[in-house]
Formats: sequence, structure tokens, C-alpha cells
Amino acid sequence: MTTPTALIPAQAAARLDDYTVVDVRTPGEYASGHLPGAHNVPLDHLRAALPALRTAAARGTLLIVCASGNRSTTACTDLAAAGIPATTLTGGTTAWAGEGHPLHRPDNAKAVWPMERQVRLAAGSLVVLGLAAGTRWRPARRLSAAIGAGLVFSAATNTCGMAAALARLPHNQPRTGDLHATLRALQG
Repeated sequence: MTTPTALIPAQAAARLDDYTVVDVRTPGEYASGHLPGAHNVPLDHLRAALPALRTAAARGTLLIVCASGNRSTTACTDLAAAGIPATTLTGGTTAWAGEGHPLHRPDNAKAVWPMERQVRLAAGSLVVLGLAAGTRWRPARRLSAAIGAGLVFSAATNTCGMAAALARLPHNQPRTGDLHATLRALQG
């Protein structure tokens, strides 16, 4: 398996029209701002999108984007395993916007918190809950310890089980019609 090709935002911006941009963040994150012309295929729907992505890749290079570059690198690796070449945007939309490149925000799209913020809220709430409940029932403090251990494991492995679980919540899921429309657009 090959290592995914990576571009920095300036390189991608210089040739943005040459790429089919695929944003693998959740629909809420996508709605909060994405690269111009990007198609939203959440990472957990990537396998279902393989035929459409294969067709799009046959027409030109796929540029895979997420918030920071982690999910897009995972997506590129999964695509490479399926025989579909793709390039990732180093630093994701965060780096893109940080360098002053425009983000598109659809009219009347409801933005949700970025996944990292959702994870911080969930983890922090569970830690506080464990500590508060632990004042009355001592074993409840184990919840706080488990969340802390999970965060350490997440940092060490550059994965996040909590983010994977939160991505399955309804507000982070694409509407079926939206995903089908995206797949039809990718098949061109």
C-alpha cells in the first residue's frame, strides 16, 4: 500500500479547479464551511461511495479534505486499498482558512460544532459526571479514569473512538437524499 500524496493549501489553491474535492467530515461540519466545489461524503459512508469515487477519479485527481488532515489521510489510505488514487490536504480546512483561502457556507445550512469540539464537550461532561457521582458513590470515579485513559489512547494512536461514536448521532449524519445527490454528481 502506498502513502497518500499530500498537498499544502497553497498548492491545492493554485490548482483547485483541477481536482474533484471530497470533504469527508460530517454534514454539520461540512455546512460550517468547506472548500469551494467540495462534495460531502462522510468518512463512515466512504465504502458505499467507492463506485462514484472510482468514476470521479477516472476523470481527474481526487482531493480529499477534512478538518485537520487526519480523516482525509485515513480516507486516502482506504481509497488506495480499493485501487483509487487520491490526495489529501495537509492541515485540512483549518489550514486552508488559516492561510486566507475562502470557505463556502451554504445558505440556510445548519452548522453544528466541529467534531473536536463535540468530543471535548462529551469527554469533559463525562469526567465531571464521574467526579460528581463519585462524591456519593465512589466507584463512579472510574468513569472519569476511563475517559482520561481513552483520551491518552486517542492521542497515542491518533484515533478517536468517541468521535466515531459521535459521528453516528443524527445531527452528524447526511440526509439520504443529500448523499445520493452527491454520489450522482460524482459519477457525473
